[in-house]
Amino acid sequence: MEKNLEAFLDLDLPGTKVIVGDGPERVALEEAYPDAIFLGEKHGEELADIYAAADVFVFPSKTDTFGLVLLEALASGLPVAAFPVKGPRDVIGDAPVGALDHDLRSACFAALDVPRQDCVEFAANYTWEASARAFVDSILAVGAVLPGRNGAEPARFVA
Repeated sequence: MEKNLEAFLDLDLPGTKVIVGDGPERVALEEAYPDAIFLGEKHGEELADIYAAADVFVFPSKTDTFGLVLLEALASGLPVAAFPVKGPRDVIGDAPVGALDHDLRSACFAALDVPRQDCVEFAANYTWEASARAFVDSILAVGAVLPGRNGAEPARFVA
């Protein structure tokens, strides 16, 4: 339920619906949606090959926090269709690498028009250095409002 896969599986879309991943709902979903293909958990080159064969990465979750799988899909050149919620909004925002819409079917069709190379170039901006910089910037912003801190002194980090 957490991944909201039914929202994807219930859509009237042309083509094949493929589910990558595993979880406690898999058997029930396989029985309820016999036309969908359930591949189970995949990693590395096998996952990259699956992404390369797809046209759109549909992310139906409304509760995911960051959505690392979104970046994996984008890095593979796969545009994203998702609801405009935390996670997809944080990763994609207004970037033209997918479609965020309360109507997931509309998002799927809109994502079909996204150039794959744009997705790859966008994902390339999410480097370890950029991630570390964003993390430190967040800590510095919080440090300015922590009790006992006046915001004028720099944050100190200890590991």
